[in-house]
Amino acid sequence: MDSTRLRAEVVALLFLIVASVQSRFLEPLEPVTSLLSRTEIQTRLPCLYQLEDGEKVVQVTWQKELPGGGKDQIITAHFTDGHTEFGRYAGRMKFESSNPTQDSTLLILATEESDEGKYTCHITTFPSGNFERQIALTVWVLPISILDPVVLTEGQPFGVAASCRAVGRPIPTVAWDTDLPGQSQDRTSEAGSVSSHYSLHPLRSMNGKKLDCLVSHPGLEQPRRLSHRLEVQYPPDATISTPSGHWHVGLEKAELVCEVGGYPKPENITWTWRGGALPDGVSVAGEKLTFSRAVRSNDSGVYECLVKNNVGKATAEFPLTIGGLICIPDRSHRIEDEPADKRLLIIICGSAGALVLLLIVVVVLVTRYHQHKNKRLEMELSEKTEEINSLSRQASFRRLNSASTDLRVQGEDYALLRVDSRMKNSLASLGRPIYKGSHSTLGGMWGPHTGVEVDELGRPVVWTEGRESLRRAELEGEQEERRKRVESFVKSSNMSLDSGLPSSLVPLKAQQEDGTGPREPDLGHPRELDPPCEVDWAPDQSVVDEQQGDEDSGSYQISEALNNHFYYSNGVLRPRPHSNAILLSPRGHVI
Repeated sequence: MDSTRLRAEVVALLFLIVASVQSRFLEPLEPVTSLLSRTEIQTRLPCLYQLEDGEKVVQVTWQKELPGGGKDQIITAHFTDGHTEFGRYAGRMKFESSNPTQDSTLLILATEESDEGKYTCHITTFPSGNFERQIALTVWVLPISILDPVVLTEGQPFGVAASCRAVGRPIPTVAWDTDLPGQSQDRTSEAGSVSSHYSLHPLRSMNGKKLDCLVSHPGLEQPRRLSHRLEVQYPPDATISTPSGHWHVGLEKAELVCEVGGYPKPENITWTWRGGALPDGVSVAGEKLTFSRAVRSNDSGVYECLVKNNVGKATAEFPLTIGGLICIPDRSHRIEDEPADKRLLIIICGSAGALVLLLIVVVVLVTRYHQHKNKRLEMELSEKTEEINSLSRQASFRRLNSASTDLRVQGEDYALLRVDSRMKNSLASLGRPIYKGSHSTLGGMWGPHTGVEVDELGRPVVWTEGRESLRRAELEGEQEERRKRVESFVKSSNMSLDSGLPSSLVPLKAQQEDGTGPREPDLGHPRELDPPCEVDWAPDQSVVDEQQGDEDSGSYQISEALNNHFYYSNGVLRPRPHSNAILLSPRGHVI
């Protein structure tokens, strides 16, 4: 029991001793202390020991704990040898007091991120022994931030307008302060950096708008603002104005101003007049075109200013009117002074020319209308004429085909009929001879109408093959001779018609008109005392036999037609009377 009490007393004594020892450090009070610092500032590591009476500090040493577990000596101070700095810490760290044995506080002049770690302040006293304090230093790295702007052009597609980057410890945060419509995208790396990209669709109305980047960090009292104004470039525009009011001849100090827009603002402005050089006495100063003399009438024209920037160019035109003249751009010549009476004459001439042109157009239209109408009438007249001619030809054919015996037939018809009669008689006489008497009956029995060939005496002929070819040659020769005789006779008959017919072939009516022959009674109404003489026209028996013997000649049909529709009277061939007959005079009119 006594031993137990003894042990309790020893523990209490040790506790009192430890408490008295710990109470000797004025700063820091705790054996292990945490401290926060930032880079690029001075960091203070406190270590202040309070000596007792009869106690003395022999040496003070500062050490840093290495990541592997060892310790790196930084600086020492001996009460007789002074202080010593070691290695890479020399010049960067020092004692705060000039008497390190009394105040052993350590200063880090420019704190670096690598200075973070655990530091130990070791004090050796006599006769009390050794005492220590540990400080865990944390170093913050304030963010390093940057904003990268992007120059945009109007019309570009959706893209990045600005980028904001920050590096710090701990890792900072990035945000955007803007009213522009867009999207942001953040990225973080393991090295402690963060970046953010802000994208939008550029418009000229966005130019100059706020686009700020805000960087937040624990080491900063408030977010760091990186200010930026969005830059959107667009082509220029130009307009020309005049502060001189109404321009007139003699105006002094007149000027034109070219007001330009666009971003960036164009600096170079070019003035032209009618596409060429400016008139004399005109100068350019920036955006202004100034007349250093009085305005003249020939200064009229189109003035143009041309502006450019790195995006595009623009032009503006100003048609200048002086003294009432209307300015018309013309690159070939200038507008000269024109008196008022000359201008009036030009107006009158122009009006007269327009009126003449209108009249010409009207005349052309009317002429074309009448030509078209006349052409249509001519076509209608031609159709009517053709119709009348057709009807007349049809009537003529009907009259010729009808065997008219009216005495009103033309005299030329008489002549043609008599010529035709002669031709038919001649053709009949040209035919094969017909013998009368006892041979006539034989010719009638074996004639051509029976298909049996006969000789000159009317007897049937029997041909051998040789004699048949000889007979065929003789027949062809006879036919050729007959054809020539007919052609000769027709030619001589035509010649007699052309040269004039004998009095016996002239129609009765024609002889009466000429007064060369005896006057005949009106045949349109024949009298009983003068009947038609049918006996005179009757053919002889030889002709009848020829008609019966040779059907190929056709004389029988022609003689029969002449016998039915004509008759001879006093040696003249006359038509038989007919109620439908129409006589035409030699002059072409109806009798």
